Amino acid sequence: MNAHLLEIFGFLPVIGPAVRFLALLLAFFGVWIGVSTAHELRGWRTLLLPVIFIATTVITVVFLAGVIEGTTLAVDSLLQDFGIEAAPDDTLAELNHAWHRLDPWPDAVAGLQRLKQRYILAPHSNGNIALLVNMAKRAGLPWDVILGAEVVRAYKPLPESYQRAASALGRAPAQCMMVAAHNGDLLAAQAQGLQTAFVPRPNEHGAQQKTDLTPTGDWTIVAADFADLAVQLGV
Repeated sequence: MNAHLLEIFGFLPVIGPAVRFLALLLAFFGVWIGVSTAHELRGWRTLLLPVIFIATTVITVVFLAGVIEGTTLAVDSLLQDFGIEAAPDDTLAELNHAWHRLDPWPDAVAGLQRLKQRYILAPHSNGNIALLVNMAKRAGLPWDVILGAEVVRAYKPLPESYQRAASALGRAPAQCMMVAAHNGDLLAAQAQGLQTAFVPRPNEHGAQQKTDLTPTGDWTIVAADFADLAVQLGV
């Protein structure tokens, strides 16, 4: 059990016994999510998003702690499948933080730098702040500010997630644009009054990807990549 989970459990005595019991169940359910789907990491990600959405309405923080713990156990289980036993803790930690070292899409950095000349750029992700900062530092992503679930205290696609993100920047939703490769994310943002831009990433989930290959909604902009997005936005 990692320090984050211990810290959250230390907070639980300030809430009622019934909620504490529910929080424990959700935390261990989060661990099960990570372990039971270790054999298919893309499947883990697909399964995680709807589960996070449901759990958020009950007790977000503790569920997330369980999932964080579950990813560590999932990596350990995956290594065992490949016959690697008793990996050192530092090795497990390095593998578990692979998300922090993702390479950017080839068009991302140059496109964002162009957009930054005129617009405020902020990632709005269900990932935590440390993840987004580490990815940005490694890849050179020129964010102006980090938004996301930790900042707005709500996960996408909850309405509050998009509303609070716009509010954090002192903007009305209509003054903000959600740029994403996921039609579902754009649909939720559009429902809250945000403008939308679809930029496809057809290989995000590998060669067998079957979803989000094309726009499925009436989005404000459909762009081939971030360079095209910059052109369409007048930069």
